Amino acid sequence: MSDAHLTEPAAAFWEARYRDSGRVWSGRPNELLVREASALTPGTALDLGCGEGGDAVWLASRGWRVTGVDISATALERAAGHAVEAGVAERVSWERHTLGESFPEGRFDLVSANYLQSPVPLDQRAILRRAAAAVAEGGTLLVVMHAAWPSWQTEPPFPAEFPTLDGLLAELALPEAGWTVDTRETVRRPSTSPDGVEGHRDDHVWRLRRTEV
Repeated sequence: MSDAHLTEPAAAFWEARYRDSGRVWSGRPNELLVREASALTPGTALDLGCGEGGDAVWLASRGWRVTGVDISATALERAAGHAVEAGVAERVSWERHTLGESFPEGRFDLVSANYLQSPVPLDQRAILRRAAAAVAEGGTLLVVMHAAWPSWQTEPPFPAEFPTLDGLLAELALPEAGWTVDTRETVRRPSTSPDGVEGHRDDHVWRLRRTEV
């Protein structure tokens, strides 16, 4: 596991988020990653904001060689443990980065950025542009973002801006000659509040294929 330059307060916020609680996520892969990546030919993958490793472990179990990246050392320790338990530890490496300040080196056949949305400052545009630049020729950029607060959320818990389908593509400013948009869609999922109120949440998903470098 390697460390890169980390900055406050983002590093402190996310480290406390994981350190001060038990397992935060289910350990299962994000369903939109499964939907969009299942048919891809395994190669090298970069999982940005990997958390406790659910997506990275799933990719590794399907034959990908994965680099998982997160800002929290505790999250990465749990992710590494998950990989060992799943028998895929030799297929995953873990790197600690404050995305926007530092970024993994190399190019990848799949770069996955699922829910890079944060209550603390995050240069989402810069990170996603770096993510696109890290996609190898013939490779895939997969981005999944919440499109709005859940239907049961009566008051936003913190200020947030949600990308639109066209808005995110405009911010990426990818050359049309070098990229093909395979998926550009809003998906509605069931969502239940902490106190049991049932509703839904809309997510945006973009899957783009790099046709030339």
